[in-house]
Amino acid sequence: MNWYVVYTKPKWEKRVAEQLNRLGISCYCPTTIKVRQWSDRKKKVEVPLFNHYIFVQLSEKDRNMVFLSPGVIRYLFWLGKHAIVKDEEINTIKKWLNSGNSMDISVVEYNVGATIKVNSGPFIDQKAIIQEITNTHYVLVLESLGCVLKMKHS
Repeated sequence: MNWYVVYTKPKWEKRVAEQLNRLGISCYCPTTIKVRQWSDRKKKVEVPLFNHYIFVQLSEKDRNMVFLSPGVIRYLFWLGKHAIVKDEEINTIKKWLNSGNSMDISVVEYNVGATIKVNSGPFIDQKAIIQEITNTHYVLVLESLGCVLKMKHS
């Protein structure tokens, strides 16, 4: 059976995982502990590692069962097909989160207009502005050098 990526309503990740587990669907919603600040206190809360995403493991013929949960919006697609995650990748996420190392974990999505620092290649350590994001590349503007750079996603 394959692991698929399901896109959920905002803030519904854990709820959808619980609903799908009750339906007998194997799913995984990786979470991490964050410290949240309110005006009068700080509190540790468990939050999903990936906003809007959970992983479900089921056979291809049972894929529509996930829509029994009202929080499910759609499957994630990659190159026109359902995105499939390998068992090793799920196990790596689980090992990483269960390692016990207290580190601040967050997943950042790059957006057009964001300023980043190039971390590899001949333009290492140069600041760049993301001009365009495609399925395979980023188009970056290196203002300090006066050039445009096209980089493959890593």
